[in-house]
Amino acid sequence: MAANADRHPASAQCEILGVPRSTYCYLRPRPEPPPAPDPVEPDVLAVHAGSKGRHGARKVKASLERRGVVASRRRISRVMRENGPSSAYGGKRFKAHPGKPNEAEPPNVLDRSFDGHAPRTHVCSGLAYVRAGGSWCYVCLLVDPCNREIVGHSAGSGKGAELVKAAFATPGFPISDIEVSRTDRGSEFDNAEIDLMLEAFGIERSLSAKGCPHDDAADESTNKMLEAELVYRDSFSDLRDLQAKLSDYVHRHDNFRINPTLGYMSPVEFRKARLILSKPSK
Repeated sequence: MAANADRHPASAQCEILGVPRSTYCYLRPRPEPPPAPDPVEPDVLAVHAGSKGRHGARKVKASLERRGVVASRRRISRVMRENGPSSAYGGKRFKAHPGKPNEAEPPNVLDRSFDGHAPRTHVCSGLAYVRAGGSWCYVCLLVDPCNREIVGHSAGSGKGAELVKAAFATPGFPISDIEVSRTDRGSEFDNAEIDLMLEAFGIERSLSAKGCPHDDAADESTNKMLEAELVYRDSFSDLRDLQAKLSDYVHRHDNFRINPTLGYMSPVEFRKARLILSKPSK
């Protein structure tokens, strides 16, 4: 009957076949109604959009719990999968050509003891490479291991002492409060100007051990996060564009990006709560 519906009305076909029209209407196949949207879908999409597309299911779940919305990670993953959002993840990384390493012999004061320090007393720094406007630029971050806060940052076209000094000029507190500055053995940190600056503010230098990349875990993990959440998800027309977007990223990272290590709190929330990460037992 459905095949002839364009030529003969259903009522006429039912009369010829001796079938009640109500029976035909009852037996006629009907399309399945679309499933009702998940009640948590608006909240999941709002949290994901608020993170600028960087949060995955784990952090979305933690953010929803802070709003009083309870949903399993599997449920959140399904909502994200059905609507398209995905979390930030790493891409191809720039392979730096190793230069002459820093052969200085300052003590490895910080070692791998990143936890248990008072805020703003220790900083870890390292460089990241960013493509901007067809040329390589460099980003220097100062990370407080106490709460993983980015307390200083700079971006420039060169990776000399000026880049590092510019990063030390941005903290929102007196840098004389810093007791120890830990860096890797990159040649950019082996500089008399940096030594004079650290000496002027009474900051002790700490170098990672030779051939021991695990000593660089704090700043390397932050650089990797920067690359996954900003560098590989955005493009930069020139250095000024990079500097503007870097400042926005640092602000959002410190004030709004929740960290599982900090109990799903932002670095600023963790510091204002006067919490300190406990040292791991040996």
